[in-house]
Amino acid sequence: MSDHQGSEGTTQRLPVVERAPGSTPAPSPPVIDGSGGGGASERRFWSTRRVPAGIVALLLLGAAGLLLYDVAAVRAGRPAMSWRRHLAEQLARRPLDDTWVLVGAGIAALLGLWLIALAITPGLRALLPMRALHPDVRAGLHRDAAALVLRDRAMEVAGVQSASVRTTRRHADVRAVSHFRELDDVRADLERVLAEAITGLGLARPPALAVRVRRPGKKE
Repeated sequence: MSDHQGSEGTTQRLPVVERAPGSTPAPSPPVIDGSGGGGASERRFWSTRRVPAGIVALLLLGAAGLLLYDVAAVRAGRPAMSWRRHLAEQLARRPLDDTWVLVGAGIAALLGLWLIALAITPGLRALLPMRALHPDVRAGLHRDAAALVLRDRAMEVAGVQSASVRTTRRHADVRAVSHFRELDDVRADLERVLAEAITGLGLARPPALAVRVRRPGKKE
């Protein structure tokens, strides 16, 4: 159908469907139900990260172009740019344990670790993979949509006055306010109904359910 770690059930997004390259269209759209096995397509979605990649590419292009221009100018008999002469002098004079050298090395190391983390992690934490019902089609459900479905199902339980749902990749935290019926009975019905709703979402890794019920006007 993108940290924060949780998503409140207040907005709705449609499922995201991704087709593998070179595949043929499926004869009919898949129907998600509570049964069916998983496949290799149940891995998390990978973010393209166009913004970080574009920024790094532009910075490298600008730095390389400026350096090549200065080198070509020196080969042509012109003096080197002042910034390169100053940088060379500073690097020649300052020892390795100088404060500014250590600060620059630390910043470069942090940027490198950040780029490595972006390269080896999938990202798109808000998109939950769904069970693969077709080998050439991948589907994902946004956490906001999953929270909205669970909240609507919780409101159908007798005795529930209001409900809020917060979903992550591993947990679904449901908080409900009940204005009549015993709290234990309302909690049991909520757990049963929401467990069925989570199964019906067709997620590859269903989140663990946690239900809290209280009376109106009382803080937790």
